[in-house]
Amino acid sequence: MADIVAVRVVIRGRVQGVWFRAWTESVARDLCLDGWVRNRSDGTVEAVFAGPVPVIDRMINNCREGPPAAEVEAVEQEPIDAEPLIGTGFRKKPTA
Repeated sequence: MADIVAVRVVIRGRVQGVWFRAWTESVARDLCLDGWVRNRSDGTVEAVFAGPVPVIDRMINNCREGPPAAEVEAVEQEPIDAEPLIGTGFRKKPTA
């Protein structure tokens, strides 16, 4: 079984008002990732993904494209502790 890791991702560009959160939630659930996604008041989208490394890499690559109406300019990522996220499923959170 692959090691479970987690990353915090911030997506910049035209990513709010284009269904980015709902798209992220759907893709992350399809990939069986744990974590969450939310809009931020600065116009970015923030997400936390936990799962096997190859699946996390695939999700981050998906975020570089986003849903059809999005215009992603940058995807920043940093590793975080996976343990609190394991088994939590994936959900949308309110704007921060």
